[in-house]
Amino acid sequence: MLRTREKYHEDLFAMKPNVYIGGKRVGRDDHRLRPGINVLDLTFDLAQDPKWKGLATAVSPLTGGEINRWAHLPQNSRDLLQKQKLIRLAARRVGGCIQRCMGHDAVNALAVYTREVDEKKGTSYHQRFLDWLRDYQERDLDGCCAQTDSKGDRMKRPSEQPDPDAYVHIVEERKDGIVVSGFKMSITQVAYADEIIVIPTRALTAEDRDFAVAFSLPGDWEGISLVTRPVWLRDKDNPDASPFCRYGVSDSVVVFDNVFVPKERVFMCGEWEFGRRLALLFADSHRHSYSGCKPGVSDILCGTTALAAEANNIHKVAHVREKLSQYAGAAELAYAAGVAAAVFGEKTSSGVFFPNTIYANVGRRMTGELIYHEYNLLTEIAGGIAVTLPFEEDFHADKTRDLLKRFIVRNSNISADDSLKIWKLVENVGASPMAAWYEIAGVHGGGSPIMETIALNLEYDFESKKSLARYLAGINPDYDDLKDIGSEPVFSGDLLGG
Repeated sequence: MLRTREKYHEDLFAMKPNVYIGGKRVGRDDHRLRPGINVLDLTFDLAQDPKWKGLATAVSPLTGGEINRWAHLPQNSRDLLQKQKLIRLAARRVGGCIQRCMGHDAVNALAVYTREVDEKKGTSYHQRFLDWLRDYQERDLDGCCAQTDSKGDRMKRPSEQPDPDAYVHIVEERKDGIVVSGFKMSITQVAYADEIIVIPTRALTAEDRDFAVAFSLPGDWEGISLVTRPVWLRDKDNPDASPFCRYGVSDSVVVFDNVFVPKERVFMCGEWEFGRRLALLFADSHRHSYSGCKPGVSDILCGTTALAAEANNIHKVAHVREKLSQYAGAAELAYAAGVAAAVFGEKTSSGVFFPNTIYANVGRRMTGELIYHEYNLLTEIAGGIAVTLPFEEDFHADKTRDLLKRFIVRNSNISADDSLKIWKLVENVGASPMAAWYEIAGVHGGGSPIMETIALNLEYDFESKKSLARYLAGINPDYDDLKDIGSEPVFSGDLLGG
């Protein structure tokens, strides 16, 4: 079943109130959560729209029915490319983060990990996961990924923390399930998600066994509290506000206070050897998602900057055009890295087609390093008006309206009304609470650039490059070029269609 936004609202607003904002418990119909809910509304709308069939939807290999792509397990390169394309196009519609990829990436990671742990340890997690996923797909649920623990003292391992709740951990194991406790932080959209999917955030040791835990629970499950920080714009309640102002995001600290998790919802229980594997499976899948998300953000910044240049009547100046070209380099190189990650991906034993980790990390690291530079380009071209623009009410007040209409026009080919809309967009994109969120998320979402660097150092074949250097130095005449290049890309069916 593909849910409508109305059914999503019905299910969401019926959930028990366990969200706290500003010290008060609120329902999920609280107006401060609405901008984020609007983003998820769009994801359900797209799946209902015939024009988006096959892009926003897919055919499930598990149920054989049409499902939302956000619940789909990729089966080939084309599935990964469709996901990447969907994220970029949808991000443009909502002015940034589409928020659904985290749950999708967690589902993919669990599918791969549960099969691998079963193969190596004789457990039965994979079938348990598939049973859970079948229900998830059939009900068209939205899941968020709760990976980041509060971590406490960063110099100590989970088992060494003075407060064990710095990492979500197992308090008790029972025949019918487990009891868990701890904090997850910076968890996006959990306040309006159906399910919370919990996975480890790092590599673990035998001493950290109790911290090796993965499970999924409804967002209003007994013992879970969500301390939530919504991000919204100043004029979000203005009926004449631009489309950019309709959308937003919320992040939460998720508190697990001796929470019981039924056995059928437990996907890791003490398998510490797989902590790093599961954490990286999510991270690498999520970094591939960024190859759609971040180009979408670059598209928004590029378009806003180009409009600002036109409003300033400097759009034909050579150095301005050169600066605009830098957006193209950032967006399309990141997108190309995502395409390469899809094309050079591999089929796992679970049946999930997983993106190439090198290309996924290369693209994500580059975008994280460039995000502030892209905002700087907007500031250089737009000027300081993003933080000095008079309030919109002043543009409508009798005493200031006519004066400000003259003030706001820099290009005689653009009307005062359109000029104001452009500069309001510059303010909202470049100097609002959402702008600050996108700057920080651009660096840290899916892992900061240093985490991609670590991943590349772990995965990249430096030895083959040394072999090349030995050949060029005359040390190794038997250098095998073809072996060094790696495997052939995996083309499956109509790769780029749709």
